[in-house]
Amino acid sequence: MEKRLAYIMAAIGITFTLRTAVTPAFAQEAFYKGKNIRIVVATSAGGGFDTYTRAIARHMGRHIPANPTVIVENMPGAGHLIGANHVYKLAKPDGLTIGHFQGGLFLHQLLGRPGMEFDARKFEFIGAPVKDNRACAFTKASGITSMEKWIASKTPVKLGGIGGGAPDDIARMLRVTIGLPIQLVAGYKGTAEIRLAAESGELAGGCWTWDSIRATWSKAIESGDAVVVLLILSKAHPELPNVPLAINYAKTEEARQLIQVGIQDPSAYYRPYVLPPATPKERVQILRKAFQDTMRDSEFLSDAKKSKLDVEPVSGEEMERTVAELFKLSPSLVAKLKEILAAK
Repeated sequence: MEKRLAYIMAAIGITFTLRTAVTPAFAQEAFYKGKNIRIVVATSAGGGFDTYTRAIARHMGRHIPANPTVIVENMPGAGHLIGANHVYKLAKPDGLTIGHFQGGLFLHQLLGRPGMEFDARKFEFIGAPVKDNRACAFTKASGITSMEKWIASKTPVKLGGIGGGAPDDIARMLRVTIGLPIQLVAGYKGTAEIRLAAESGELAGGCWTWDSIRATWSKAIESGDAVVVLLILSKAHPELPNVPLAINYAKTEEARQLIQVGIQDPSAYYRPYVLPPATPKERVQILRKAFQDTMRDSEFLSDAKKSKLDVEPVSGEEMERTVAELFKLSPSLVAKLKEILAAK
């Protein structure tokens, strides 16, 4: 009798465990059934942020319960601030709105940049498709086809900026830490506009990411009409083995540290996909898993390869830790970064 009772109790326990494990999944499937998930891209169409997002949107829905449709909405302006603030303040925290904007804004929050209406530490991080490989590229027509020619330029070289982001930050940091002749022309809506302005002769070029440059400026790079002359990485890139590294031009230890903290380290969190604060944890976990599953999806990887997009994913958990560490930098280093990145 006692043995039979033990079997019955064990069976009840197993049933309860299965129910508690399965019910949340069923609940999320019911929630997502027939819904659209919106990814708000805080820049214009045609640039790297938009290209990555549209590739992800074509495949991510298959990895979410009930296979909802994933749509992309561009919300450019103010160096990605409009889109970032929208996701933080106005988007419902229901797991149906994902934000994608340049993570350099997190550093700018630390430095006290005006216009920030979010706290980076309160976003729910889903992940990033790649760690940025930052580079500076110029048109052949500009005459800046090597670091030697850039250094020797008698006039400031015009680089495009977006009013607060990697193109602007890299230009400012290189101007101070290496002493390169640079005139930052800010206010473009995205890297697509910087590229077009360079092709028209309005700019010499700009600094953003190699994967984006390669994907969206491929014909010019292949023909030699555009040239990558500098990398902002800790080591050489296998596809650009002969392009020099910015950190090797730094003349002091402080300059090296500023390049690392100000423009190299942010590459790990520069392309975040986030959810608004207070999004239910079970939906955060579902979307984190769906994102990572998408990064391993053979159809997505084939799609990314065709678009010349690198895939080197960063998990939401890793990104959360990295952003938390950012807010632990020493006050003296923060003060120096603020002085450089706030410059016109």
